[in-house]
Amino acid sequence: MKKFILTTICLLMSALPLQAAPTAQTGTIDWSVKQSWPLQTEPLDFVQSLDNKKVFVLGADSKVYIYTPEGKKLGSIPVNKDVTGIDIAPRGEALYLISKTGKTYTALDISVTQTIDITGAPFLGNANAPVTMVVFSDFQ
Repeated sequence: MKKFILTTICLLMSALPLQAAPTAQTGTIDWSVKQSWPLQTEPLDFVQSLDNKKVFVLGADSKVYIYTPEGKKLGSIPVNKDVTGIDIAPRGEALYLISKTGKTYTALDISVTQTIDITGAPFLGNANAPVTMVVFSDFQ
């Protein structure tokens, strides 16, 4: 009798449709190009500041190029030919260089000086002074 019940259970289980294991759902990825611009040299490494105000690109020509996120070149810094990697401080105020062959680490302080066109702006003092202090008092 036990054989009969066991055989019946086996036959009933084999007659039931097998449930497939749940498969992973694949979704779609939506993307679009946010910015793109041509570079002056073959890029070897890059990093962008966390505040999204500067992009640093290590070029094959032994320079680190500094850009705005829109692609405006702010300047470049010459580096040793054996520099293979770069990183920056969160706001781009320091640049870190790694040399694989030279086995060196170098930290550079970075500051970007920008010229502000003050043509036609009111001023106080000598118009030909070597230094101009600009005060932004209206932030609208």
